[in-house]
Amino acid sequence: MALPSPPPARVFAELLPAPASVPAPAPAPAPSGREVHVSGSAELSAGPDRARVSLRLGSRKEAAGAARSSVARRLEYIAQSARQRGVPEENMTVTEDFSRVENTYQMEAEVCIIFSDFGKMQNVCNLLIEKLGTSVTISPPHFYHTPEAVDTLRRQVCVAAVGNTRRKAQEVCRLFGQSLGKPLLIREEETKEWGGHIDSHLSNSPDSLTLQERIQNATAYASCRVFAVFEIKGKENRRTKLL
Repeated sequence: MALPSPPPARVFAELLPAPASVPAPAPAPAPSGREVHVSGSAELSAGPDRARVSLRLGSRKEAAGAARSSVARRLEYIAQSARQRGVPEENMTVTEDFSRVENTYQMEAEVCIIFSDFGKMQNVCNLLIEKLGTSVTISPPHFYHTPEAVDTLRRQVCVAAVGNTRRKAQEVCRLFGQSLGKPLLIREEETKEWGGHIDSHLSNSPDSLTLQERIQNATAYASCRVFAVFEIKGKENRRTKLL
């Protein structure tokens, strides 16, 4: 699955001394000069948040009106069934093609429906198969991510990497009896994104994938590595805890 290119490495936070021309409200203690430099990483995944289903139907009649009417009735039933199950009108797109074939008229139509609820998708598809039978052809669902979902995954994995880096710095300071101070620098060093995959032993043909295999195949993964510099405040304040 192709995802939008990740943004270049960037500095998230860097605390610098105030310019000399700006008077400080109160004299700040001189920095100790002691720092801890650590790197951390995180990896997260997100399943697809949308599915697109295509339905094809057609009719060939000697009379043009009969061909159009046959397809129109089924199109209305498909749209009504989807609306009754909470699919917004704007998530349905209909394209029609009318042609003359020898001495008959042929009417073909395709309905594309976007689902955000995969349970509703299954209910609608099962109903249409039951009611319309072979007069409609339903393609396997195509799962994908909206740009908003990809951006959310990128933010979450970056925040998780920063949190892991801070915890690592705390453990290092605690090991030497020190306490962790404020962050002086947080820099994103590397981000990677890739799509899901299906194990080779599960299926060799994309058309024979199960629904869960298709969702797994469309799952997005992202990893992030950050570098951070923290101030070391001093000795850790160890308080006696009563159990």
